[in-house]
Amino acid sequence: MNALTRDLIRLTENAEKSADADGRFRQRIHLIPPVGWLNDPNGLCRFREKYHAFFQYSPFDAEGGVKMWGHCTSKDMIDWEYQGAALYPDQPFDCHGVYSGSAFIEDGEMYLYYTGNVKLEDRGDYDYINSGRESNTILVTSRDGQTFGSKTELMRNTDYPADLTLHVRDPKVWKHQGSYYMIQGARTKDDTGQALIFRSSDRINWELHNRVEAEDPFGYMWECPDYYETGGMKILSASVQGLKGGEWEDRNVYQSGYFLVEGNILDEYRLSGYRLWDYGFDYYAPQSFETEDGRRIQIGWMGMPDCEEYTNPTIRDGWQHCFTFPREVYVKDGIVRQRPVRELEERERRVRTEHMRPGSDAFEVKDCEVYDLTVREVRENKFRAVLGEELVLEHRDGRFEMRFTDQDKGAVSAGRGTRYVHLEHLEDIRVLTDVSSVEVFINGGEYVFSTRYYPEKAHVRVEAEGAEIKFNIILTA
Repeated sequence: MNALTRDLIRLTENAEKSADADGRFRQRIHLIPPVGWLNDPNGLCRFREKYHAFFQYSPFDAEGGVKMWGHCTSKDMIDWEYQGAALYPDQPFDCHGVYSGSAFIEDGEMYLYYTGNVKLEDRGDYDYINSGRESNTILVTSRDGQTFGSKTELMRNTDYPADLTLHVRDPKVWKHQGSYYMIQGARTKDDTGQALIFRSSDRINWELHNRVEAEDPFGYMWECPDYYETGGMKILSASVQGLKGGEWEDRNVYQSGYFLVEGNILDEYRLSGYRLWDYGFDYYAPQSFETEDGRRIQIGWMGMPDCEEYTNPTIRDGWQHCFTFPREVYVKDGIVRQRPVRELEERERRVRTEHMRPGSDAFEVKDCEVYDLTVREVRENKFRAVLGEELVLEHRDGRFEMRFTDQDKGAVSAGRGTRYVHLEHLEDIRVLTDVSSVEVFINGGEYVFSTRYYPEKAHVRVEAEGAEIKFNIILTA
């Protein structure tokens, strides 16, 4: 341990001791930082009979700053226990940030791969795209999931193809037919996004194996790439920057979605069109892992980088952002869908089940902040719900909307406006609500909307004549 590491440990512990653990909008069933800033999920895995989630963490500033990895564990993916900071930016090859990466488990050992960020001294001629920075691929291992060995630098920018910018990052590793593969996101000097696939026989020495890109240029950077197979489908997930015009004008500043892969991503392949994982406001940089029972679990950052439109009032309390609730990615009727992990059902207490009779006014519940609401058998596509008196969920005129009635940064929305998807038929809707977040699953999770929100009063009102409504309180620790 060097002097910088010791100082970072001390400063982090001091910041965490001063944290406000009882802030108004702290979540109950979502992973949140003890203090400061949280963004990308990293190193998601099941190891030593626990779920592990690392996260991008800036404990000194709720609006960002130098990045390290925070670490939480859980027995059920609902209650997360903070284990402290795991990796600090304390080496020449990661001194400006321990950036995003993944965990690979084999033979009782955890292998953590991440991007070490270095920004050179600020100069007027640096653009930090083609000059002025380093993106280094780093490995660190652990036998117990709590203590971590020395860092090993595996690749530098000079090891990547010469036609790329300095933006190569976010390694995700898997094993296939005796070989190890690593996918990383990249930006070319022609400002085209793509993914790189490296191959290794020993997890340490890597060589470029393949490059993956869309048939036509698609965005300028593919961040946080992930590749896996589930339900007979091959999925390439990527958070794409630089999509403009057309349908993207009504979306977020950056997108998170996936391509279906035909053929072999390691050789000859073809990518489908791009589909979003989430159509709401707060969703980026998802990462997945496989459980021991074969489920594919995905967790995203419930936030959005470089978005000046809205904010989060939790900054005043010294913290910002959270993870999404863990989701199972599954395939039904040839469609990739998402749903909250089934462990949630063991924590729910059924409160009300009603069929909305003709002429009924509405279904209402007050003063409940953490709940799971399901509406089935929606008739004639008529559905409207209002949460916190200002967040409207509504199906009308062939589209589903999530919109806030007041878009002021001091309102429940904290500046958020409207998101939508074209939808001819609404069959069912599930609304998972925590203290300051809402996740909406439509038609069995075919479409999902996520947002942070900040209501003065906990309240939900549903108008859906003839539908079956189930309202469950989620028991929190």
